[in-house]
Amino acid sequence: MSKTLAPSVTTRDKKGLKFMSVVDAAYNKAGLSEDEAQRVNDTPGLGNLVSKFIADSRFSDKYKNEETESSCVYPSTYKGPKPIEQQIAAIAEIYGLDPTQALEYVKNLPALPEGAEGWFAVPSDEAIAKLFPDIADKAELYCAMLRLIISKIAASRKFYNYREGEIDTRHLRQIQRTAEMLAKAAETQPGDILIIAAQLGLRHRGRSVRRARECFVANEFGLCPVIVGTIALTHPERFTNSSELDVDCAGGEWSWSADGVFDYALLLFFYDGEVRLGTRGLESVDQDFGSASGFLSQ
Repeated sequence: MSKTLAPSVTTRDKKGLKFMSVVDAAYNKAGLSEDEAQRVNDTPGLGNLVSKFIADSRFSDKYKNEETESSCVYPSTYKGPKPIEQQIAAIAEIYGLDPTQALEYVKNLPALPEGAEGWFAVPSDEAIAKLFPDIADKAELYCAMLRLIISKIAASRKFYNYREGEIDTRHLRQIQRTAEMLAKAAETQPGDILIIAAQLGLRHRGRSVRRARECFVANEFGLCPVIVGTIALTHPERFTNSSELDVDCAGGEWSWSADGVFDYALLLFFYDGEVRLGTRGLESVDQDFGSASGFLSQ
């Protein structure tokens, strides 16, 4: 991915100064009289015009044909993220983790990043390592954690796994951007439970996974299957209707043939009375799906 972890560019930065120089040149080239300049200054809508130009231009054109109109929404049973303290308590109980540091952290949460729907509690990498003390390899740890999550979902409700017996490092990996972003979030959040800002698919509905990634803003990253699966455990009401918007796990990749080519993504959806875990190509476009993503505070 071409995105970086750098802070947002402002008009004080090199690229921002370049943008302002274009505006400056256009204004000077117009050769406005005093009266004309006053009329331009008094005409409303300039801010909206610039904002629209930036919104239309900020994303890459790559894979731009891989999106379609979608009116799919979340099921009516889902009212948004539960109170964060309640989520922390649930995560601590589900996995046998220590909630102390997470509860302390949420006493002074930063402003919710633009694009996020709310705060979600998930196990930290530190906690995952504690849960599997005999596994040293991070990729193996990740797969072991997802298998644990799948078993807990299956124990709590009707569940079908299309990839049964295949949750291993030959088939599944977390993408680098997501791993880096979560590591950065963890720098200020020690302990077993990590608090992340996220949205569960509405923001990128109708886009292929790889198109959604191209549309991520600087502080945005795809949610991986471990995070989406954990949210499914703490928010079972998110998956209750076959006509709902389903979730692409854009922070992970899947190799169909276990041959080193990771060109699929896992997805979680509700169908025929049960939650299901499946896969679809990174290029697949479907109005019924949207990539879930997280956000770092800026």
